[in-house]
Amino acid sequence: MKADAKKVLKQHYFLFLLLCMAVSLLGGGELVTSRTAGGDAVEDMTPQVRITYTDAIVSSFTEVVMDVAVGKGADRERQIQEKEAEYVEASRQRGQEIFGRSRGVLASVVNKLSSGAYLMTVIVGIRSLVGTDQVAVILLLLLALLLIVLLQVFVVGVCRTVAVRVFLEGRCYEKVPGRRIWFLLRVKKWCHVAWVNFVTGVFRFFWGLTIVGGIIKSYSYHLVPYILAENPSIKTLDAITLSRRLMKGHKWECFLLELSFLGWEFLGILTLGLSNILFTAPYKMAVMGEYYAGLRQLGIQEEIKNTDLLNDRYLFEKADETILQNEYGDVDREYSPETLDVGQLKGVDRFLAETFGVTIRRKKEMQALEEEQSKRFQLEYDKKALEGRIYPTRLYPIPEKRKRKWVVSLNYLRYYSVWSVILMFFAMSFVGWAWEVGLHLIADGEFVNRGVLHGPWLPIYGTGTVMMLLLLNRFRRKPVLEFVLAVALCGFVEYFTSVYLEFVHNGTRWWDYTGYFLNLNGRICAEGLLVFGIGGMAIVYVLAPFLDGLFRRVPQKVLIGIGLTLLLLFTADQIYSSRYPNEGKGITDYQSKVAAWEVAEGW
Repeated sequence: MKADAKKVLKQHYFLFLLLCMAVSLLGGGELVTSRTAGGDAVEDMTPQVRITYTDAIVSSFTEVVMDVAVGKGADRERQIQEKEAEYVEASRQRGQEIFGRSRGVLASVVNKLSSGAYLMTVIVGIRSLVGTDQVAVILLLLLALLLIVLLQVFVVGVCRTVAVRVFLEGRCYEKVPGRRIWFLLRVKKWCHVAWVNFVTGVFRFFWGLTIVGGIIKSYSYHLVPYILAENPSIKTLDAITLSRRLMKGHKWECFLLELSFLGWEFLGILTLGLSNILFTAPYKMAVMGEYYAGLRQLGIQEEIKNTDLLNDRYLFEKADETILQNEYGDVDREYSPETLDVGQLKGVDRFLAETFGVTIRRKKEMQALEEEQSKRFQLEYDKKALEGRIYPTRLYPIPEKRKRKWVVSLNYLRYYSVWSVILMFFAMSFVGWAWEVGLHLIADGEFVNRGVLHGPWLPIYGTGTVMMLLLLNRFRRKPVLEFVLAVALCGFVEYFTSVYLEFVHNGTRWWDYTGYFLNLNGRICAEGLLVFGIGGMAIVYVLAPFLDGLFRRVPQKVLIGIGLTLLLLFTADQIYSSRYPNEGKGITDYQSKVAAWEVAEGW
């Protein structure tokens, strides 16, 4: 199983890596960490990389609520402040810059989550409204319980099932398109899968009260996400019962399989957790996918009751060529490998459309071309299914819903008008401004108008958006390459914007990442580039098409009027800010902050 898993992992490494990171960040760590893993990197400050801090957050939540409930709220507030200071001081003394927790938004968030500072802030706010600690604690518990349940049920649990589905498809097929992460939405089973996960969680909770029974049942229900990934329409109790039957006689075997990863856990400690992120987590998921496939096959051979519900045959074996021809026969007739051109467009219009995916004026020819490209994209997808390279969705037991208005409106193979691009620039400049103001509010607890300009916009975000849409136009069909290029492009823009601003304004800096995780001269850092990359993917494939769809509904004259007004205001702000730039506390006081930090470090 492990040998087969390594082959699968090698073939789909980057996709599996991103999936594991996403699931872990959401808190679905049980898929990517074994039950034998131990140690709390948050509390003992050991130099390990932990993808989630769920245990620390839950622990802080319990401690804080209990202290407030018994009237020790003031003591807890003092302890929280001392604990945050300890985290910062310990990070500075150890001198581990890569995983430091002394500076940066991420370090501040982790420290506050670990110490319980955010929770205490919420308690104080509720207490000010209701007047007593006891009522505040009750309301907080109810609110926290509701939020945790909703997050676990509708996000974390469902995303685990989606990740399992992608891993299972990767076992049998050489390609797994990124669009497969939406398969539960296409078959309208997202809520059903969430409900099954909720019921399973309730069973586990009550069994957990018996301790021994909780451990045993955690293995009995281990296959529920895999069963749902294969058949998301299965009834709730049928999924739980089938998992229990398939795991009968295999629970100890599963425990030993997980125990066999103990060496990889030790390697994770030696590599500061990097091996866990880059290899162990996706490797475990690949192995568990092989394990499920083996138990599934064994259950079918032994004719275990209800194994007929495991009806997605072509998730585990490729369909016969004759079957594929019967189902996808129309693809050969309609598909043509010839590249589409831009119709009757000539000169500059043709060059802009082909190179940058933008048009000066909306034309019927452009609309027709977009529809043709969307159809061609689907044909290319079906062509790969016909060739047996990807999972044949037409053979899926549950019909997928292709024609949904909200899905069609998010077609990213489109041509943006000049005015749509201009409004996109301002929209994302405002989003970037709101993002940085929000981060500063989280980290320092105060509102600061971020950026060189005085208006509610940070043009570096708008510029990055426009550059990704136009310069990376030809790479939209390749999401992995698009992500890499988006990171590189945004890093280039941010780095040289920093150089330019510092040169023009006599050495003044509007941001400085000195001491951050993997920074380059304090101008760019891994934390920011990762956010830019993920945000760039969301912009290119979801947000920009959505906004463009909204802009197209606005009359052309109104669109032009709004665009011109914003351009005039922006130009005025540029002229004024070139002489009187926005600066001050929380904006340009990085030199003093870095100097103080260096003194504390003994530099």
